Amino acid sequence: MSNRGRKKGSNGERSREQLLTIATKQFANNGFYQTKISSIVKEAGLTQPTFYLYFKSKEAIFRELTTIFKSRLLSLTEDSLLDSGLKEEMIQEEIRGKLGAIFHFFNENPQLTQIGFFQSEDAANLKKSLAESICSNLLQEQREGYFQPHIKMDVVAEIIVGIMERLTISRLFTSMSEPEELAEQVVELLLFGMQVHR
Repeated sequence: MSNRGRKKGSNGERSREQLLTIATKQFANNGFYQTKISSIVKEAGLTQPTFYLYFKSKEAIFRELTTIFKSRLLSLTEDSLLDSGLKEEMIQEEIRGKLGAIFHFFNENPQLTQIGFFQSEDAANLKKSLAESICSNLLQEQREGYFQPHIKMDVVAEIIVGIMERLTISRLFTSMSEPEELAEQVVELLLFGMQVHR
């Protein structure tokens, strides 16, 4: 077996994961342009040739991190589709739990979120894809009779993405609110509004 083959065994996978972990931290803290391959490998305790075994360039490792973030976020969003036939009293609880899972993902992966949701040049396209996925769910749920038929779900989807984006910066990353608390507030607002019904 060649040295390259040995490197890509279990030790190699650990080295690759270590590079991804350190790169995530450095990109999130320093930005793409200020992060250097030399600083990533130094902190990881590895060499530059080891880096190039797994990633062709700084752009390649950054792109992999944004792909990981996008894949996980869109998977959570697809999974947030409500089951059919829910009783009315369960709808709020289900939505709160599914939105809370997304806020938990952001909260548990702040550096990856910083890269994928805010720093990446592809962040705008990601948010567009996120809104489309949310809209698709909402339209299906609207057909199930969960939501009022006259509401424009493409607008609601954009509102939800904007809320998620802003609250992640202002409340999650500052530790002012927990994911469940944010999910509860968002669901309360979207399902019941602000007006007092007399």
